[in-house]
Amino acid sequence: MGGRQLASKWLKTEALLTDPEVAPYIPQTRGLNRENLYSMLESYGFVVVKPIVGGGGYGVIKINRSDMGYSITKSLQTSRYANFNDMYQALLRVKVRRKYLIQQGIHLARIQGRPIDYRVKYVKSGDHWEFRAMVGRLARQGLFVTNLCKGGRLLSCSEGLRRSLPHISSAAKRNEMRHLTRKCTAILERHFPGIGQLGFDYGLDYSGKIWIFEVNTRPQ
Repeated sequence: MGGRQLASKWLKTEALLTDPEVAPYIPQTRGLNRENLYSMLESYGFVVVKPIVGGGGYGVIKINRSDMGYSITKSLQTSRYANFNDMYQALLRVKVRRKYLIQQGIHLARIQGRPIDYRVKYVKSGDHWEFRAMVGRLARQGLFVTNLCKGGRLLSCSEGLRRSLPHISSAAKRNEMRHLTRKCTAILERHFPGIGQLGFDYGLDYSGKIWIFEVNTRPQ
């Protein structure tokens, strides 16, 4: 696994799910297969399918179910299908050759129609951890991924919260993110001793609930 890279999103998700305080913040996540995809689309209406290993928004696909059928969105392109079978066959053709997981779709709070999420960088300095950055990432017009390499725009965490959820206290949400970051880091350190740098990807839905999308680890 090389250093403490911990590339597999699955391993980190499983570790965090062991904690009853943290588990409710994690979207329902399953390995990609036909049955799991069908039942999660029935439950949630839309899901995000992403490679178990990889970052930067690479290979991420959004799948929607509606009365009209199904759609697959990859980058700026959306294709529509009349039934589940046709959609699933198309998905197998467009996805990259890697193992994937399915994540419950979250309707992110938006600014002028563009979804926003947050990156919190937490770094170990000597024997204690410190916050190095808390920023909002606003998706490029028309895209559902916020990654900067895909044209997303950075803004401060407080500005992002204030503009996307004006009726909610941005200070309270920042504190909740900090608390969650500390809590998750303690869990991950127990499971994977030796980690020294973590990047947390958080999203807030329309109601202001925080979701943990991903925790990125880098080698020391």
